[in-house]
Amino acid sequence: MKRIFIMTMATIATTVATAQQLSYPKAEKDGTVDEYFGVKVADPYRWLENDTSQQTAAWVEAENKVTNSYLSKIPFRQKLLKRLTELSNYEKIGAPRKRHGKWYFYKNNGLQNQYVMYQMDKLGGEPRVFLDPNTLSTDGTVALKGVYFSNNGRWAAYSISRSGSDWQEFYVIDLKTGQLTNDHIEWAKFSGAAWCGDGFYYSSYDRPTEGKEFSNVNEGMKIYYHKMGTPQSEDVLFYQNPTQPKRFYEVSINEEETLMYLFEAGAGAGNNLFVRNLKQKGSQFMQLTDNMDFQYSPIYDENGKFYIYTNYGAPKGRIMVADIRKPGINDWQELIPEQQNTLSGVDVINHLFILTYNQDASDHAFVYGLDGKKHHEVKLPMVGSVSFTGDEKQPECFYSFTSFTMPGTIYRYDMAKNESTLYAQPSVKFRMQDYESKQIFFNSKDGTRVPMFITYKKGLKRNGKNPVYLYGYGGFNISLGPGFAAMRIPFLEQGGIYAQVNLRGGSEYGEEWHLAGTKMQKQNVFDDFISAAEYLIREKYTSSDKLAIVGGSNGGLLVGACMTQRPDLFRVAIPQVGVMDMLRYHKFTIGWNWASDYGTSEDSKEMFEYLKGYSPLHNLKKGVAYPATLVTTADHDDRVVPAHSFKFAATLQECHSGSAPVLIRIDTKAGHGSGKPLAKVLEEQADIYSFIMYNMGLKWK
Repeated sequence: MKRIFIMTMATIATTVATAQQLSYPKAEKDGTVDEYFGVKVADPYRWLENDTSQQTAAWVEAENKVTNSYLSKIPFRQKLLKRLTELSNYEKIGAPRKRHGKWYFYKNNGLQNQYVMYQMDKLGGEPRVFLDPNTLSTDGTVALKGVYFSNNGRWAAYSISRSGSDWQEFYVIDLKTGQLTNDHIEWAKFSGAAWCGDGFYYSSYDRPTEGKEFSNVNEGMKIYYHKMGTPQSEDVLFYQNPTQPKRFYEVSINEEETLMYLFEAGAGAGNNLFVRNLKQKGSQFMQLTDNMDFQYSPIYDENGKFYIYTNYGAPKGRIMVADIRKPGINDWQELIPEQQNTLSGVDVINHLFILTYNQDASDHAFVYGLDGKKHHEVKLPMVGSVSFTGDEKQPECFYSFTSFTMPGTIYRYDMAKNESTLYAQPSVKFRMQDYESKQIFFNSKDGTRVPMFITYKKGLKRNGKNPVYLYGYGGFNISLGPGFAAMRIPFLEQGGIYAQVNLRGGSEYGEEWHLAGTKMQKQNVFDDFISAAEYLIREKYTSSDKLAIVGGSNGGLLVGACMTQRPDLFRVAIPQVGVMDMLRYHKFTIGWNWASDYGTSEDSKEMFEYLKGYSPLHNLKKGVAYPATLVTTADHDDRVVPAHSFKFAATLQECHSGSAPVLIRIDTKAGHGSGKPLAKVLEEQADIYSFIMYNMGLKWK
């Protein structure tokens, strides 16, 4: 790619928009032009990619001023925020897990910004605080990412992130004293702590350039070994692959510290897997696989055999067995073959498998023996989503269950009797019995049958006048299952419908469903979403004037693509932390890792033209009336850098000819979403829902 660049001073000015006398900040254009395969593409707001410049800071401040002024004038916003806060103020408890004779669980008393980790001597015993991330900052912006107990029971390493960034720091607690040690690791990323002996392995990058910590490309991941009691500067470099700087590397070690696995990812939708026999002195890694288009995940090992989940040769997933003496993939034996439904979860508890299968986007769970024979199906409360917790060799088993109308509830499960006993049930201040969910199916543009869940208040009339919040994702093999969110309740209470679509690109029906929404088939995802909207209108659930579309990250791309392709179809669009510039996404942080789903503008002329054909940024057109739009992003988002949203918002405000507001909300000390403190979540959701309802012409009842 050849780049032509002419820079002029970018200044902040204002231009009067027709939307309720809004004056949008106007960014002066520079003369940046890129050339792809002989095609010149202007990028006049390229300067907004510089997230540390004074020019960008001035633009951000001006945009937030306009947005905050608009949102503050919505008459019912404070009532909505009050109701959201009331609904969120309930005790939330996670499933307990046993480690080295103690029981641990997470709990949020109600409005705590972060969950607290508690310790008990026995089940039902008196809980005491083990780790409270709320004490690590004054505003709740330090989040706990993971806790990793050493195999000898002496230490627990934990990782935190600050202000929503993907960067991690590790600290270590002495389990005998409960006190912090002096051990501290910085600049780790996408890493756990794999304990071995008196230390642990972790994955990290070199210290980034000052001022570019949240935007520059991340490459050259290394694995280090940290020995307890030593400074990070003395950590031993264990593994690196300079020939493949844009790949991820991580190790895991079994509890007995006899097997070490090495994972390599970043060049496909899956990973490569290596294994090393730690019982043999001087042993080296043996490569088991060589195709990163597929997933390979070790589950459990016993007597020299290890069990592996894979979708290699089985698009919907299966369980294989390997022998450490001949571990290559060609010698694996199939234990549990591919089923009609997609294998979405595998747990080993008390020497038994619990396999979770995804059937039409909801979970069904089964108990199997390690010999591959099915024992029985787990009786779940209703259509919903489940996750199991337990130890490979201990009998205690718990699961967390949720649905659209049922908050996360913990059950204790007797695997032998196939009986579930209620362990912890939250109490939310709304009448769950007044609402219902159902699953519907519709045909997409090409005739593909697509599922969608809708949730609403009982007695709903299909008169074409109901407000709808339509949500989707459609990418990266991620399934959207039924789940509870207190934030949706006020919208439902006001007569709204929450609709969740299971688009192609996800994992709902296995790898074939995923691939049908990638690269040169990405338009299928947008067609599915548009078809969902058309179905809801055709079946008189709603109308275009009462239809909002919402999505985050890859879902933000979804919203951006659909609102530019069909601006007439939606009243409101909320693209959250979206991938909006499909020609340059791979040039920031870990964007290169998304090429397996998207392809890149450098791959070929055909791929460039396809990406440009739907890229939200490049398909905004002057003179078009777009839906009322609230773009959301954050200053510490180093997953999808805010430049995507900045450039899209600036271009949208330039092109938009309608009277609806087109705004951007830029959060501070926040990132892509993970670990965001509850106080910030409440403010953001109050802004989003009030913006949606206000622009639909709704009044607070």
